[in-house]
Amino acid sequence: MLNFTVGPVMSSEIVCHLGSEQIPYFRTAEFSKIMLDNERLMLKFTKAPEHSRAVFMTNSSTGAMEATVMNCFTSSDKILVINGGSFGERFVQLCLIHEIPHEVLKLNYGQKLTKENLYTYDKKGFTGLLINVDETSTGVLYDVTMIGEFCKCNNLFFVTDCVSSFLADPYDMKACGADVMITGSQKVLACPPGVSVIVLAPRAIERVKKAHVKSMYFNLYECLKNGERGQTPFTPAVGILRQINARLHEIDNNGGADAEISRVAFMAQDFRQRVKKFPFKFISECPANAVTSLHPINGNAYEIFIKLKDEYNIWVCPNGGQMKETVFRVGHIGALTYEDNTILLNALAKLHEEGTF
Repeated sequence: MLNFTVGPVMSSEIVCHLGSEQIPYFRTAEFSKIMLDNERLMLKFTKAPEHSRAVFMTNSSTGAMEATVMNCFTSSDKILVINGGSFGERFVQLCLIHEIPHEVLKLNYGQKLTKENLYTYDKKGFTGLLINVDETSTGVLYDVTMIGEFCKCNNLFFVTDCVSSFLADPYDMKACGADVMITGSQKVLACPPGVSVIVLAPRAIERVKKAHVKSMYFNLYECLKNGERGQTPFTPAVGILRQINARLHEIDNNGGADAEISRVAFMAQDFRQRVKKFPFKFISECPANAVTSLHPINGNAYEIFIKLKDEYNIWVCPNGGQMKETVFRVGHIGALTYEDNTILLNALAKLHEEGTF
């Protein structure tokens, strides 16, 4: 299988090897050392401000999104939610479920967020802002520097879902003024799904400490307290956390966050340049490095996904809902190479010759 989805993605040999080992017991000094090291490297790679913390939760990234909403906002807040696709809509749903007052800045699929769009909401009494930095359903990358300036001017608590953009696109948590950064194990970390990471800047830590969360599992203060000793409140995904540690060191040894971002950017640029010969339309006005969204002008996107999977053993990302038959996505993260791009492009060439699109 050749995997061009955006999670789970292709893993390196060392990550795969660790996945084949027996899972060790975790209430030990050895595991605590791994977890403290994981936190150190996450803070380094996010360029988090001094005195920030990282917590590791055993759930999907949606769990981290929900935990953030539950721990950082209350009914006294007024949140601006940027909704440009299915993951922006997920933040909207979480605000509804937890009864957090909010307004939605709705964008069309593929539309970038402009300063004019955003500043329509300037000085309107908002207390926080939620955004998926890479709206993975469409592949749009939002400008966190611009949004961070808006949040600073309005004194907003700034939550950045970087699930697909972390280590794929440039991100400086301190520089953009983000209070929270969320990501997941199955994206550029290229490990199995099942662990989400929340990086909390000092202002977020203070907010979490004062929160009255009606949840045992999603109480981030308990995560922070246990994290001081390199542990988690409940049994974590021990194997995945060991794999994350190996992967973080792999990235560090290969030049760090900036080098990994450059590698993903090269894979994206190479694919986009070479795929232009086919009758596809790029749908993102401001594409993220992690994924390319393509609209077949003369074909069915879901049929292309099925044929690549069944006939060539190549996986790309289908879309759901109203985009199911019109848009498919090609990921550029994980252990992929230039040669892998060539294999996918050759398969697309054959489908084109056959008249699939």
